[in-house]
Amino acid sequence: MKILHLDTNHPLLIEQLNTLGFTNDEDYTSSKEAIEKIIHHYDGFIIRSRFKIDSTFLDAAKHLKFIGRVGAGLENIDCEYATHKNIKLIAAPEGNRNAVGEHSLAMLLSLFNKLNSANNEVRNGKWQREANRGIELDGKTIGLIGYGNMGKAFAKKLRGFDVTILCYDIKPNVSDTNAIQVSLEELQSKADVLSLHTPETPLTINMVNTTFINGFKKPFWLINTARGKSVVTKDLVSALESGNILGAGLDVLEYEKSSFENLFTSDIPKAFKYLTSAPNVILTPHVAGWTVESKQKLAQTIVDKIKAKFC
Repeated sequence: MKILHLDTNHPLLIEQLNTLGFTNDEDYTSSKEAIEKIIHHYDGFIIRSRFKIDSTFLDAAKHLKFIGRVGAGLENIDCEYATHKNIKLIAAPEGNRNAVGEHSLAMLLSLFNKLNSANNEVRNGKWQREANRGIELDGKTIGLIGYGNMGKAFAKKLRGFDVTILCYDIKPNVSDTNAIQVSLEELQSKADVLSLHTPETPLTINMVNTTFINGFKKPFWLINTARGKSVVTKDLVSALESGNILGAGLDVLEYEKSSFENLFTSDIPKAFKYLTSAPNVILTPHVAGWTVESKQKLAQTIVDKIKAKFC
């Protein structure tokens, strides 16, 4: 079987696939149109988020047996059409779930303890202790929307704190010893913190808007390490200004390109300018699952799944 690699990944991915007897070719620069002209030569390809895999691309891949996506989500692939063509979809949410859980916790504790703003102030010669008095996580109710690999990993990290963890998911019976599954209405009535762990789907795009935010019974903190398009930024800014949202930790933004490799496609939006200057907002460049360890785990997960299916 021949595999085409369209994004760079940990070296073990190709090394182990070579050992298993696969032929591995690499093309990290050609356009989508150029790849479409050669993809019929391959039984599988491996990608991160370089470009969209649509029906036209899949029709050109006449002998394709699988697509490996080195990451958690599959939103850059027309999954329904791929399944219709009996193409196996292989993702690796197990590979970076721990990293996402740790990053979510880091953002939350940084917000509660004002580490971002305090660090900047001290570096600029300001020593303001009372202004940087923090709050404690103990006693809070944490609401998770999405309780798959990432949500469960974050809940596990929270076990050492005296907190109540609620989860909402469209799938039934996902709760475990770390979180209690509840309705969205109950989560909104009780949560002090909302953390998103959802894929990008028609249900989650623009999910966190003014109507959704106003459904919460008390002001809350927002953590988003999932997908940027789940949050309407201008509505988030309005809620930050009004105090309905107390602070936000955002690893993802709705302005990201679909490849996740770049941010803006045009001029910098006014709402984003607000976020960059707000002391109660922490921004990171889509790196929650982007650790040294997760790079290796993601690659290993893809190898293991290909081996289990095709060897």
